Amino acid sequence: MNDQKLTMMSVDELWTLHERIRAILSAKLDAEKHELERRLARLNGHNDRHGSGAKQRRPYPKVFPKYQNPERPFETWSGRGRQPHWVGAQLRMGKKVDDLLISRTH
Repeated sequence: MNDQKLTMMSVDELWTLHERIRAILSAKLDAEKHELERRLARLNGHNDRHGSGAKQRRPYPKVFPKYQNPERPFETWSGRGRQPHWVGAQLRMGKKVDDLLISRTH
Protein backbone atom coordinates (compact mmCIF):
# COMPACT_ATOMS: atom_id res chain seq x y z
CA MET A 1 0.00 0.00 0.00
CA ASN A 2 1.50 3.33 -0.97
CA ASP A 3 1.44 6.61 0.96
CA GLN A 4 -1.09 8.23 -1.41
CA LYS A 5 -3.70 5.53 -0.69
CA LEU A 6 -3.12 5.91 3.05
CA THR A 7 -3.57 9.70 2.96
CA MET A 8 -6.86 9.30 1.08
CA MET A 9 -8.33 6.99 3.75
CA SER A 10 -10.66 8.29 6.47
CA VAL A 11 -9.71 8.20 10.15
CA ASP A 12 -12.07 5.27 10.72
CA GLU A 13 -10.54 3.30 7.85
CA LEU A 14 -7.02 4.04 9.09
CA TRP A 15 -7.98 3.01 12.64
CA THR A 16 -9.47 -0.27 11.36
CA LEU A 17 -6.30 -0.93 9.38
CA HIS A 18 -4.22 -0.13 12.46
CA GLU A 19 -6.20 -2.63 14.58
CA ARG A 20 -5.87 -5.37 11.94
CA ILE A 21 -2.11 -4.79 11.66
CA ARG A 22 -1.74 -4.76 15.47
CA ALA A 23 -3.60 -8.09 15.81
CA ILE A 24 -1.59 -9.78 13.04
CA LEU A 25 1.70 -8.41 14.38
CA SER A 26 0.87 -9.53 17.92
CA ALA A 27 0.10 -13.08 16.76
CA LYS A 28 3.29 -13.28 14.71
CA LEU A 29 5.44 -11.95 17.57
CA ASP A 30 3.87 -14.46 19.99
CA ALA A 31 4.59 -17.32 17.60
CA GLU A 32 8.18 -16.18 17.10
CA LYS A 33 8.70 -15.80 20.85
CA HIS A 34 7.33 -19.30 21.48
CA GLU A 35 9.64 -20.76 18.83
CA LEU A 36 12.69 -18.97 20.28
CA GLU A 37 11.84 -20.15 23.81
CA ARG A 38 11.47 -23.71 22.52
CA ARG A 39 14.85 -23.52 20.77
CA LEU A 40 16.49 -22.04 23.87
CA ALA A 41 15.08 -24.83 26.03
CA ARG A 42 16.49 -27.39 23.60
CA LEU A 43 19.90 -25.69 23.66
CA ASN A 44 19.88 -25.73 27.47
CA GLY A 45 19.19 -29.46 27.45
CA HIS A 46 15.57 -29.27 28.56
CA ASN A 47 13.01 -31.41 26.87
CA ASP A 48 9.47 -30.15 26.26
CA ARG A 49 8.07 -33.64 26.95
CA HIS A 50 8.79 -33.15 30.67
CA GLY A 51 6.73 -30.00 31.14
CA SER A 52 7.93 -26.42 31.07
CA GLY A 53 11.57 -27.34 31.64
CA ALA A 54 11.67 -25.71 35.07
CA LYS A 55 13.62 -27.56 37.72
CA GLN A 56 11.69 -29.19 40.52
CA ARG A 57 12.43 -27.86 43.99
CA ARG A 58 13.79 -30.48 46.29
CA PRO A 59 11.50 -31.29 49.20
CA TYR A 60 12.39 -29.57 52.44
CA PRO A 61 11.47 -31.00 55.83
CA LYS A 62 8.73 -29.34 57.86
CA VAL A 63 10.21 -26.73 60.20
CA PHE A 64 8.50 -26.71 63.58
CA PRO A 65 8.16 -23.62 65.77
CA LYS A 66 11.02 -23.05 68.20
CA TYR A 67 9.89 -19.85 69.92
CA GLN A 68 6.54 -18.83 71.39
CA ASN A 69 5.13 -15.50 72.51
CA PRO A 70 4.46 -15.84 76.27
CA GLU A 71 1.68 -13.25 76.09
CA ARG A 72 -0.06 -14.83 73.09
CA PRO A 73 0.93 -18.55 72.93
CA PHE A 74 -0.59 -19.03 69.47
CA GLU A 75 2.12 -16.75 68.02
CA THR A 76 5.16 -18.88 67.20
CA TRP A 77 8.36 -18.59 65.20
CA SER A 78 10.69 -21.24 63.81
CA GLY A 79 13.77 -19.05 64.15
CA ARG A 80 14.11 -18.78 60.38
CA GLY A 81 13.31 -15.82 58.19
CA ARG A 82 12.38 -12.36 59.41
CA GLN A 83 11.99 -11.97 63.12
CA PRO A 84 8.35 -11.35 64.06
CA HIS A 85 7.40 -8.08 65.72
CA TRP A 86 6.46 -9.82 68.94
CA VAL A 87 10.02 -11.20 69.30
CA GLY A 88 11.48 -7.71 68.95
CA ALA A 89 8.99 -6.38 71.50
CA GLN A 90 9.91 -9.10 74.00
CA LEU A 91 13.62 -8.42 73.53
CA ARG A 92 13.07 -4.69 74.11
CA MET A 93 11.26 -5.55 77.35
CA GLY A 94 14.46 -7.19 78.59
CA LYS A 95 13.83 -10.84 77.77
CA LYS A 96 16.41 -13.01 76.06
CA VAL A 97 15.69 -15.15 73.02
CA ASP A 98 16.22 -18.26 75.16
CA ASP A 99 13.32 -17.12 77.39
CA LEU A 100 11.01 -17.51 74.40
CA LEU A 101 11.98 -21.12 73.63
CA ILE A 102 9.11 -23.58 73.52
CA SER A 103 9.67 -26.20 76.18
CA ARG A 104 10.21 -29.59 74.61
CA THR A 105 9.00 -32.45 76.77
CA HIS A 106 9.60 -35.84 75.21
